[in-house]
Amino acid sequence: MKALPLAFALSLLLAPMAAFAHHSFDAEFDRNKPVKLTGLVTKVEWGNPHIWVFIDVKDDNGKLANWGVEGGAPNALFRNGWRKDSLKVGDTVTVEGFRAKDDSLRANANRVTLPDGRRVFAGSSAGGK
Repeated sequence: MKALPLAFALSLLLAPMAAFAHHSFDAEFDRNKPVKLTGLVTKVEWGNPHIWVFIDVKDDNGKLANWGVEGGAPNALFRNGWRKDSLKVGDTVTVEGFRAKDDSLRANANRVTLPDGRRVFAGSSAGGK
């Protein structure tokens, strides 16, 4: 019986960490800052709660900048036809989404144009936009 209060206490301690690990769209990204990024994939990370794709994008001055782009949950992307090899290092892709509120080089992807020209939903948590 002593295990039940201990388990409850631990769950109260761990709940804030879980909430921090998985955030809402509005906590990090701005619906009023749409971005369209085209560049070369440098890294793809498949993990929960979201995948991350990193792409080298040339800015207006021709300088390369590496953007981190958050996609949806792996399971949701699989259900929408994505596979782990849908994006590979060296692929050229276009990402449409929303920039981070802090103006860092991060975005939440809404649509991705794959190397074969298909436009696919990227699992954005932006909602109806």
